[in-house]
Amino acid sequence: MKKLPPDPSRRTLFKAIGALGATGATSGLLSACNRSPGFDRASLTFTEVPHGLDASHHLPEGYRADVLLRWGDPIEAGAGVFDPEGLTAAEQQQRFGYNNDFIAFMPLAEDAGPGDGDRHCRSDSSKRGLLCVNHEYTQPHLMFPGYNDEYSATRGVSAEHVAIEQAACGHAIVEIEKTPAGWQAVLDSPYNRRITLGTEMDIVGPAAGDPRLQTAADPSGTRVFGTVGNCAGGKTPWGTVLIAEEGFGGAFQGDPDAIADPVEARNHHAFGIAPDNRNWGDHDPRFDIGVEPHEPNRFGWMVEFDPYDPESRPRKLTTLGRFEHEGFTLACKPGQSVVAYGGDDDEGQFVYRFVSAEAYRPGNHRANRNLLTAGTLFAGQFNADGSGRWLPLIFGEGPLTPENGFRNQADVLVDVRRAASLLGATPMDRPEDVETNPVNDCTYVMLTKNKRRGADDTNAANPRPRNAAGHVLEIVPPGRDGERDHTSDIFRWHTFLLGGNPNAEDPNERGAYGQQVTGAISPHGWFANPDNVAFDHAGNMWVATDGCEDFGFHDGLWAMATEGELRAAPKHFFGCPQGAEVCGPEFTPDGTTLFIAVQHPADGGRSSFDNPMHRWPDNDPALPPRPSVLAISRKDGGVVGS
Repeated sequence: MKKLPPDPSRRTLFKAIGALGATGATSGLLSACNRSPGFDRASLTFTEVPHGLDASHHLPEGYRADVLLRWGDPIEAGAGVFDPEGLTAAEQQQRFGYNNDFIAFMPLAEDAGPGDGDRHCRSDSSKRGLLCVNHEYTQPHLMFPGYNDEYSATRGVSAEHVAIEQAACGHAIVEIEKTPAGWQAVLDSPYNRRITLGTEMDIVGPAAGDPRLQTAADPSGTRVFGTVGNCAGGKTPWGTVLIAEEGFGGAFQGDPDAIADPVEARNHHAFGIAPDNRNWGDHDPRFDIGVEPHEPNRFGWMVEFDPYDPESRPRKLTTLGRFEHEGFTLACKPGQSVVAYGGDDDEGQFVYRFVSAEAYRPGNHRANRNLLTAGTLFAGQFNADGSGRWLPLIFGEGPLTPENGFRNQADVLVDVRRAASLLGATPMDRPEDVETNPVNDCTYVMLTKNKRRGADDTNAANPRPRNAAGHVLEIVPPGRDGERDHTSDIFRWHTFLLGGNPNAEDPNERGAYGQQVTGAISPHGWFANPDNVAFDHAGNMWVATDGCEDFGFHDGLWAMATEGELRAAPKHFFGCPQGAEVCGPEFTPDGTTLFIAVQHPADGGRSSFDNPMHRWPDNDPALPPRPSVLAISRKDGGVVGS
């Protein structure tokens, strides 16, 4: 492919990185995405929030944050007042779940009802919509009295508490509307529902029906109950929502070495299944691998569902591979294959791309809804010279053969981590969110951290040993701006920024940002551990973090331009209450509301239900701290960030 011209400003950034140049990081400091027409480099005019750490959340002057949904809030009329000590599993099914993560705002058309997804897909309403929210995992020590921190994932939990936890996981679909008093949930909406570990789902794609997905309860290998570990996700232009299954291994207990099949024993070890995991298996045998060794193979997929049809059944997409999905996000262009990008959120794992077999046809929602069921999954290879290649994960090609233990394409997709490693994909520093900027059409990879990486194990795309602060990569497909070809198997990549304090003495801990080019770096602008990402209409990147408390201040949300003089120049927009992280930033179509999920507030140390470090957001002595979704807006009604 044609090489892009070098950008002198990136050479300046290279000097700021210093000793990292010897690792091959120069490949990440060359040309960037080209400036797009109409790109507003000066659109981020809010006053920065200072670094801090306390029991409150923090916003720029002139903004407000309304608590929209909290754990335990009713999503159905008649659910009543939340009483955490009197909560039952049946009641939790009618309430907002725990540890909210990914958020999708799906507009509702005024003239359409449930099941009329086509008309809803054509709506750009910013005053009424469905808020679709993941509930990633539970923390019993913060949910129930009588627990301590260590007790949260060990033995001794009652059957009723396990049932409540399982009902608090999964996903929530809640209709919301913007009123003069702010955003509110519509409790009598026919759209409102919970997706939990009791929700029946279809398994589709190449691995559906394979013996490795068959169980005593489902000998067909095509039906499964529920989803767990739901971290990030994605949206489709045909009106469906994608939700990821990430840390599913922790839901299962048992000794992998006691499994008769060595293939499954290796598989279970890879996902952290162990005898001392949480004890759900004591009360729900399908989570005990000694009883049902194939049940874990039915988790670790991407789930697609239709929020506009409450009667529809979600489905697990085996085409997108089985690993610890952070999420998959789409790049869709008329008449071309759909491309989806995702990351495997673990140290030394890989970045993936999926290319659909059929082309995307705008407006043909019935046909488009099968686009993610057939196609090819690829793993990313990031070369030292700044080039990259997508390696196809296809049974029978290269090392993916019976000689290496693969029987068919189902094996490749169930054991996709091993397949990617055999192909020579690049091990990354915990790839989390991977999203495409709609303005410059480049794709950005959030690499949260990797403290396990040794000095002799670095590579150009992951240049720091014991990477505690993380970094962000930029993937540039061939082409220009909106004409980039995401289906091409080659790309260029660059280091967009390195997380951490830019004034750190140790070069391996020193952050590098675009602000160093202008000399305008702020003491509050640097951050660590990028996790989730979103883009506004100007193409600005909004990064949510998970781990800044290790550096002495709260996690939060930072915004920055992706082009121009202020490229990779973060500004601190939101600060979390202590113990929490921000997840799932999502804008309304008009940009006047930003939804964020604040997860696990007051977690850490010896904090517990009985003795929490604080009680955000209610600050009520009768209530524990509660994960919550906030609706952030400007007090004057303008576009968020400007």
